Amino acid sequence: MIDVHGYTVGQVQENCYIVRAEGSDRAVIVDPGEEAPRLLKAIDDLGVTIAGILVTHTHFDHVGAVAPVAKATGAEVWCPQLELPVLADILLAGLTFDVLFTPGHSPGHVTYAVRGEDALLSGDVLFQGSVGRTDLPGGDWPTLLRSIGELLDQHPDETTVYPGHMGITTLGAERATNPFLAELAQR
Repeated sequence: MIDVHGYTVGQVQENCYIVRAEGSDRAVIVDPGEEAPRLLKAIDDLGVTIAGILVTHTHFDHVGAVAPVAKATGAEVWCPQLELPVLADILLAGLTFDVLFTPGHSPGHVTYAVRGEDALLSGDVLFQGSVGRTDLPGGDWPTLLRSIGELLDQHPDETTVYPGHMGITTLGAERATNPFLAELAQR
């Protein structure tokens, strides 16, 4: 089982997550967007050591606190490199993260799947009742829809989605109710 603590930070209400194996004293932090002092306090309050910082994509609202958190914790930063044809999986804090290439919101966006758990850290690909914007530089609607379709095809409906904004949801709930996914339901 995993233990996930969410923190909504910054002016655009970006969701940052601290993820660890249940009972572990080592964790990863995903998308530390802003409010580094608050996130560092949360790390201290949880009594964990940060083994790595995972970044789903490099938009400003997901990376604002990366440098101060990395400096304070000594943790290595992992982010997408568009040049790599196949992204490697990551073992951090006793958890294996499958790195899923999910472009569309941005050209190099990735989603982190916790191996052995039904959990996705989706960044700005899929939200509760919505999807990531495609009107920003590098955004592309058909590509985003294809990425979401692959997530739906490859993971069960009970998979928990920890999005970059808004509330936590499941793939099944989004498949059934998300109006942006109606096009996928016709497949």
